[in-house]
Amino acid sequence: MKKESSGAATWENAGVAPPSDIERSSATDTPAASRPKAYELVLDDIEDELRTGALKVGDQLPGERALAEAHGISRASVRDAIRILDVMGVVRTSTGSGPGAGAVVISEPAAGIATALRMHVASARLSVQEIVQTRILLETWAARVADLDADPERSAVVLREARGLLADMDDPQLERESFHELDARFHVLLSGLAGNAVIEAMMESLRLAISDYVRGAVRSDEAWEPVATVLRDQHHGIFDAVVSGQGEVAAELLREHIEWFHGWSTGS
Repeated sequence: MKKESSGAATWENAGVAPPSDIERSSATDTPAASRPKAYELVLDDIEDELRTGALKVGDQLPGERALAEAHGISRASVRDAIRILDVMGVVRTSTGSGPGAGAVVISEPAAGIATALRMHVASARLSVQEIVQTRILLETWAARVADLDADPERSAVVLREARGLLADMDDPQLERESFHELDARFHVLLSGLAGNAVIEAMMESLRLAISDYVRGAVRSDEAWEPVATVLRDQHHGIFDAVVSGQGEVAAELLREHIEWFHGWSTGS
């Protein structure tokens, strides 16, 4: 008993919640492969609260100590959960005090998806070719189903921004890095005309997942200029087809555009 009391005092002195009965017993009572990790209790609870509306975007999560006590786990496990939510694009963390400090609920699904995709592309589990094929599927589908009349005001805003991006990319003095960034935004914008938030998030995540591959495809300014000329012409053709409501034409031009650049960059 004395030894247990000393252990509890050590936890308190360290400012850390002692392991709960769940954390103590799980190591011996349940096979490691099947028992939940302590931080999963926090993730599951936050998911439930988001689903029911008890938590909303902009809300601040309770502090580490409060979450640890509520779930009967250590503060270290709570920190693990917050880190995972941060990487997933579900919370934004910051230090200090006030309404913006701590962990605040956000919604940036593309960030979490892109992080996972980049890691798996780097590990060669997912190939760039597969990412490109997925991008073609998403963009051509979006072009076919886009209905500019479904939300005329939003469509006008998107097309105006896309037209501005085209004008910026037409600048012959534009640096390659800036061109790639504008190019990616152009494609994500047009995909957004489909009115599907999942498609938009996936497109943004695919863009982030292969950004290094795209930047590294052209090694010199001399090699870049003729490529940029082709890309500009292709972009204008795609845009004109979208504006005129020719979804099938736009889809085919998008497929040719993406396949052309990928083929050129890989020498295939």
